[in-house]
Amino acid sequence: MSMRSLWRGPTSWRKRGERSVSAEDLEKYETEMELTLYREYRDVVAIFKYVVETDRRFYLCNQVDVKARSEAGEVFFEVSMSDAWVWDMYRPARFAKTVKVLTFKDVNVEELNQAEIDPPKVS
Repeated sequence: MSMRSLWRGPTSWRKRGERSVSAEDLEKYETEMELTLYREYRDVVAIFKYVVETDRRFYLCNQVDVKARSEAGEVFFEVSMSDAWVWDMYRPARFAKTVKVLTFKDVNVEELNQAEIDPPKVS
């Protein structure tokens, strides 16, 4: 196959006949992934005791320990979680036996009141 047959525009290399993904297709895919993630969250939230928010992720877990650490004058937090679920639509497996997070940003930990958990239903 010649280079000329691969060339399909100034910024893309594709084989002949391949279709590019439009911005609309990508947005639709991400919307579907977010909805799937929310439905999974709704199904599992009742089996967890804590919600943990860091600057990068949102977690559900049954055990959490937050320790402030200091090294070379810098303060950071070490967050250890057991039996966790991670809010991340790009992870193929969201359940984790243990999770450890190191962060220089705020960490929010809330104990869930099981009687108050009633996420809205999305069809």
